[in-house]
Amino acid sequence: MKIIDKPEILYGELSTPRKIRTRGLLRISPGMLWIMLFLSIPALSLIVISFTTRGAYGEIEWVFTLENYKRLAGYSLFGWSPDYLKILLRSIIAGLITTVVCIILSYPLAFFISTRDKSTRYLWLTALIIPFWTNLVIRTYAWQIVLAPDLPIAKLAALLHLVPPGSPLYPSSFAVYIGMISAFLPFVALPLYSSVEKLDWSLVEAANDLYCGKWRVFHQAILPQTLPGLSVGAILTFVPAMGIFLIPDLLGGAKYMLVGNLIQQQFGKSRDWPFGAAVSLALMSLTLIALVILNRRGAKMQVL
Repeated sequence: MKIIDKPEILYGELSTPRKIRTRGLLRISPGMLWIMLFLSIPALSLIVISFTTRGAYGEIEWVFTLENYKRLAGYSLFGWSPDYLKILLRSIIAGLITTVVCIILSYPLAFFISTRDKSTRYLWLTALIIPFWTNLVIRTYAWQIVLAPDLPIAKLAALLHLVPPGSPLYPSSFAVYIGMISAFLPFVALPLYSSVEKLDWSLVEAANDLYCGKWRVFHQAILPQTLPGLSVGAILTFVPAMGIFLIPDLLGGAKYMLVGNLIQQQFGKSRDWPFGAAVSLALMSLTLIALVILNRRGAKMQVL
């Protein structure tokens, strides 16, 4: 039995379901093509390359093996070593610390900006966005100057006996975290500000009228309303913070290597593309797991 498409009216135009589906496919095809060219095909290429072998001169030999993943897990001819696993764990910790600190700093910043007069509010927002006007490399080099031994921060650290007198505060993990937090703070503050600006203060007043403590007011009245902006900011911060390599390279040196630096070395100096692809896939897997966890936590908090 032949199914006849019944005509339907769409946007004031008589059409059929088949024409609607065709028109929809034509409209989404440029986006799907873009995703395939710049996301799907490179990801599939990484998967294939991760199972190949590095040649004697850095070329790819199409001999498929699991050695790259065994090496990532720490197994080699000399036994087992947790070095690469430590780098992965350090990257996760660095991403979490950066995200949490940015969230803690962004909440008071977002409330401060949202409570300003409209005439000055946009000036504060502009001041928050100004770092985006400067290249990240320049901003990172600026932190090297700020953390130099003859400037107040290093002198204060020396006075507190945290570093030897006359020593700079970089390369160190402290300098890496300072650079990462300053780089990613606007990624959390801006989405959070958009949620705080739309806050329903009647719910906050109701919580205060019911004699809720400050933490309970925040958890029950403020956090659920700002959760959309918080989720966006956390994702925009945690995902790139795990894979960043510029800031650890310039402010951490060889003392603080993250997975982004490891990937950079494999695709650069070491010319070991198969192992670099395996590390990249490990980073992508960790990122997807983190996104799933954040999504589930956000859904649970919305239910509560």
